Amino acid sequence: MEIILKKTIDTLGREGEVVNVKPGYARNFLIPQNFATMVSKASLARLQKEQAAIAKRLEEERKAAEALAAQLVNMTVVLGRKTGSEGRLFGSVTSADITDQLAQMGVQIDRKAVMLKEPIKSVSESRVTVKVGYQMTSEITVQVVQEIAAETV
Repeated sequence: MEIILKKTIDTLGREGEVVNVKPGYARNFLIPQNFATMVSKASLARLQKEQAAIAKRLEEERKAAEALAAQLVNMTVVLGRKTGSEGRLFGSVTSADITDQLAQMGVQIDRKAVMLKEPIKSVSESRVTVKVGYQMTSEITVQVVQEIAAETV
């Protein structure tokens, strides 16, 4: 079934593209969620009229993604955590922890944009990929260090 995408979907294509998907996926998900519309003469004519606006929006998204990627280049996120013996953490470091620390550093990203294969469970330094948008990614360094407890006298 051919549809016109109203929004960019990473697995399908960009806004304004005509793509072929299974009928159930289109009827049950894409069209009800207003991510796509059925292909017809009227919808194709409307698409032709909106091409300039779509191209402008996509260019703005690309510029915003490039700016965020440039901001994240060579960025290091340092997280202090309590540890047990052998450098194992009590708990783990998740994508939410990383986004919270990035927010404190002035970079706002969605938790789902941090692509951690699995939570970090030991004191270490890791390279983590972050989706910045427009099908672009950037890498940051995440350092998990042992938290130094304040000594009481």
